Amino acid sequence: MGDMASLTVGFDLDMTLIDSRPGIHACYTALAARTGTYIDADLAITRLGPPLVEELAYWFPAEDIPAMTTLYREIYLETGITAAPAMPGAWEAIAAVRAAGGRSIVVTAKYEPNAKLHIEHLGMEPDAVIGDLWAEAKAGALREHGASVYVGDHVGDVRGARTADAYSVAVATGPCDERELREAGADVVLTDLTAFPEWLAGHTRREAQA
Repeated sequence: MGDMASLTVGFDLDMTLIDSRPGIHACYTALAARTGTYIDADLAITRLGPPLVEELAYWFPAEDIPAMTTLYREIYLETGITAAPAMPGAWEAIAAVRAAGGRSIVVTAKYEPNAKLHIEHLGMEPDAVIGDLWAEAKAGALREHGASVYVGDHVGDVRGARTADAYSVAVATGPCDERELREAGADVVLTDLTAFPEWLAGHTRREAQA
């Protein structure tokens, strides 16, 4: 990566760039009220990362999941976007990539239109937002955009990075702790994104000298 103009860094969204727990909790609470179905929203927000349909499968029979997905996304537009703040260091992480002469992209399992609404609401300015991709499936978008680094909070993000032959930077801000992230194959685990600019500066120096 000696030419820093070629640097592209991918970021996950939920619990990496944004704290989506308040909005998702409100959505599951509203979904339970509208459908009369018990949903433990407190539990649901402890396992963010996988696609929505995987969480819905804990609470609804398979034949109802398509309709519940549509209803959830309608509710999400009402409550989920504005309730989600940026994670500490999120803006600075994207700015650090730009300052290094690189591009930043968001690759997330979240429904792409909603992912873009989050980015717009918070005023973040990545170069691209790609949604509806989980774990190893993220590798296609990472390769397409030439990402050499992928930052995420879940072991699924680590698997996506490894599949894409990208450097896996994990942040211990989601449901997976440092041990789980390292065991999954993360190259480095940061406490949160506030440590990312310093890490990136060191990483780009090392790569330029390689």
